[in-house]
Amino acid sequence: MTDARPNTADAQPKLLLLMPMAQEHQAQLRQRFDVIDAPTPALRAQAIAQWGASIEVVLTIGAVGLRGDEIAALPRLGLVCALGAGYENIDVAAAKARGIAVANGAGTNDACVADHAMALLLASVRALPQQEQALRAGVWRDALPLRPSVNGRRLGILGLGTIGMRIARRAAAFDMDVGYHNRRARPDAPACTYFDSVLTLATWADFLVVAAPGGPGTRHIVNAEVLRALGPQGHLVNIARGSLVDTAALAQVLADGQLGGAALDVYESEPQPPRELLGFPNVILTPHIAGWSPESVQATVDLFLLNAERWKHGQPLQTPV
Repeated sequence: MTDARPNTADAQPKLLLLMPMAQEHQAQLRQRFDVIDAPTPALRAQAIAQWGASIEVVLTIGAVGLRGDEIAALPRLGLVCALGAGYENIDVAAAKARGIAVANGAGTNDACVADHAMALLLASVRALPQQEQALRAGVWRDALPLRPSVNGRRLGILGLGTIGMRIARRAAAFDMDVGYHNRRARPDAPACTYFDSVLTLATWADFLVVAAPGGPGTRHIVNAEVLRALGPQGHLVNIARGSLVDTAALAQVLADGQLGGAALDVYESEPQPPRELLGFPNVILTPHIAGWSPESVQATVDLFLLNAERWKHGQPLQTPV
């Protein structure tokens, strides 16, 4: 069992920062911590080797995580936080076995992600990038195909968590019918129709937004069969984790003309772009920025600092995992 109590000496506790962070936000951390900035695998390994015996706090994100062997190399570690909501690559079991507190940034960027999901959906269905490229090439609207509206259509949401619920509310403003698939139905979402599988949801839906958590249990849950069920007029949006969508299957379905379009903020190859999809004009890609805005990023930092303060004083965490 680790002594997970914070350092009570005057020296600031050492914090290992495992992802890039703007200097203005690092400055906020440095007011309370001795920050070890290690945003690359090489710097990470070096920092753990050099400072592992004295690191008390680790701040990471779900995609970067913290492995069990790294936790074992940090004998004074007392708190691990994911800056965002996801924590799929943090070895939570290893941390809790040591009595290490684990928290995430749940709720801080939900609205921003939901906004981005709707922006991607509108851009894909209305073919906004293609329309702009055509205009820049001197092609006027009379020579372009008509694009459908989103109002009155059926939107499927895979994962009706806090972000999924916000997407559903935004979709309601577009007079869309909303269906969803979760592990179980939500009694607090009576306006949304529950489907007991992703396939039945995709068969019903015109458009599918992926908003479920990552991890082994949801890997490639959106497979070729699900994509084909959306149909040639269907559109896929993913603002969750790249692992949920089978990239090779998506490329094949698009090549076969069996899907109308896709708009992805996340992909399996991150941080590299999904090369299989780069040649398709009906694919929109953004660099995992759905949850990034000045407001949401500041909110994640504020929540981490609140969790750290609670941990320091032996209080329950605000957003425990």
